[in-house]
Amino acid sequence: MMKEKDQSISILGCGWLGLPLAVHLIGQGYPVKGSTTSPNKLPLLSKQGINSYLISLNPKINEDYQQEFFNSHTLILNIPPSRRQPDVEQFYPAQIQEVLKAAGNTALKNIIFVSSTSVYPSLNREVKEEDAGGELSASGKALLKVEQMLLDQQRFQVSILRFCGLYDKERNPGRFLAGRKLDSSGKDVVNLIHLDDCIGIISMLLKKPAWGEIYNACSDVHPEKESFYALATQNLGLEAPEFSDSAESSYKSVDSTKLKQYLEYRFLHPDPLRSLKES
Repeated sequence: MMKEKDQSISILGCGWLGLPLAVHLIGQGYPVKGSTTSPNKLPLLSKQGINSYLISLNPKINEDYQQEFFNSHTLILNIPPSRRQPDVEQFYPAQIQEVLKAAGNTALKNIIFVSSTSVYPSLNREVKEEDAGGELSASGKALLKVEQMLLDQQRFQVSILRFCGLYDKERNPGRFLAGRKLDSSGKDVVNLIHLDDCIGIISMLLKKPAWGEIYNACSDVHPEKESFYALATQNLGLEAPEFSDSAESSYKSVDSTKLKQYLEYRFLHPDPLRSLKES
């Protein structure tokens, strides 16, 4: 797993995942450029050793953006579709088209696209990479459209990582459902991945690239919603959600076998429920 001679990385979107990823990669010896949509955040990125750039996509890229941001060996494309955007199925692909256009006349060679397992419908079974499509949310449809756009273009080599629900000690999923009465079954399973594993997987993919491939990235163990959210809310001192005893199953269980086999990756946090107990 050798690093290529030009190791420079650009991370489009230095938020909850992008910022600690950038710090980790700098620690690994990579020169890193990072983008933010907020001018106030530029000094924070610079303080961490990140070459910081202001880039916004509405869906057009800001006129004063610096093309030098895209002049790296690999771009980690880490901007999710906005669920609040009413026309997200058109808006999100237009944003990514702007990225491809801006990067077109640079030295950029590769793109790692951070996608999501929202491209899978609830099939009440295990889902693999080929099961994407069907009845999806608007943001799920937008992601699938962008994935195909990236794989179809000829300018850059692309790998796609489909992350499931993201969590860590500070981002406890319990706060999203605390105290709610839900129509879903508490016996359905959850699909989660810890921030440490997101960073670990991207780091491994940079060392052992597999262009043109799609990988699911989800913890090995899939706890039931009822037990997981009971503990998650308890850890926050909040009221547990109530699930419906009469609701029919509506779930998917995301399988990451392909990723683990190719990268020989072992999850640092294979069981989200255990991680909660230890936090």
